[in-house]
Amino acid sequence: MFVSSWKPPIRLGCSKVRCLLSARNRPLVVNSKRRAFLHANCPRFASALIDLRSDTVTKPSRPMLEAALSARTGDDVMGEDPTVLELEETVADLFRKEKGLYVPTGTMSNLVAIMSHCNRRSSEIIIGANCHICLWEGGNTAGLGGVHTRQLLEDETTAQIHRDHISDAFRSDDDDHFAKTELLCLENSHNMMGGVALPLSYVEDIGHLTTELGIKLHIDGARIFNASVCHNVPVDNLCKPADSVSVCLSKGLGAPLGSVLVGDTDFIRLAKRARKRCGGGMRQAGVVAAMGLYAIHNNISRLEADHRRAKRLANELQKNGFYLARNGAVDTNMFYFGLPDNSKVEWKDYCKILQTKHGVGLTGGYSRGGRLFRAVTHLDISDKDIDRAVEAMVLAARLS
Repeated sequence: MFVSSWKPPIRLGCSKVRCLLSARNRPLVVNSKRRAFLHANCPRFASALIDLRSDTVTKPSRPMLEAALSARTGDDVMGEDPTVLELEETVADLFRKEKGLYVPTGTMSNLVAIMSHCNRRSSEIIIGANCHICLWEGGNTAGLGGVHTRQLLEDETTAQIHRDHISDAFRSDDDDHFAKTELLCLENSHNMMGGVALPLSYVEDIGHLTTELGIKLHIDGARIFNASVCHNVPVDNLCKPADSVSVCLSKGLGAPLGSVLVGDTDFIRLAKRARKRCGGGMRQAGVVAAMGLYAIHNNISRLEADHRRAKRLANELQKNGFYLARNGAVDTNMFYFGLPDNSKVEWKDYCKILQTKHGVGLTGGYSRGGRLFRAVTHLDISDKDIDRAVEAMVLAARLS
């Protein structure tokens, strides 16, 4: 029997997992077969990983788990879970929208929003060609929602879709050849553009445009609080022009799952039906909703620290000759970068070397022929982790 010093404490291979709170204080215990598998596939098992792959990798804190254990529950499909109702009301109030709807994932939240705004099949939405809905949600708008996407390129620096391009892309139902445009979707902050935070002035301008065109505006707010902190603008102001906003709880806020979709009462009524069709209705969901409430109340104010650490990491890499997208500008908690010209390692091997030999996790294969990597800071990354990450990332690049 092998016992690791790594702190997450669940006994692997057991048919039952004991209370999470007591488990967090136990070592990870595995049998010999599990040991070989973990060393081969999970480098974090061998040593604590500085995990910069995403802000979705965070672990629930002890207070968050305590909130889950003490949560009041009911049947949410029947509208009887008091903790879910509190979460929905809390988030709706933050955004000054009439209602909220708790959904298991951000992907489902966006899909439910699109299906509710475009409740006639073969409708069309205008979206950015590099946005999450377009690239990372399995083509569900067409495959499940029956909705056509009109994809427009965002500006490489600002992540904004030009106003005139949106106007040109709009199609009414005057011609039977065309799908009718019903919705425009923006992502704020923008993942594939390196966490760029769209400013209030742009969102307001686009809001005026969608009103002129007679279409709805949905904001994919997976990291909307990061955008809010970046511009020092409250989320209710930043999203005031939007008819709906999906608010993810499991990224920068650190909850294990969940998204809240907000909008007016009629929209949420439609969204609740769409959530049911997507299999998103949950029963005693208060257990996980309580962790989302904890995240909302406690983890928004600390996002600035994630931004500060991301900027410091980017600056240190740039000093060592790494290429930084957007000329090194870092708005929020993520950025994309490439290896220095004098690196002796193939870009295809960099992530594997960095994780297995240096204990730092990254994702790669983005843009520039797949030669860009992404680093994301979050609440499980400390200042010391940034120091270690810089040293490891430079060493792994094998500079001449």
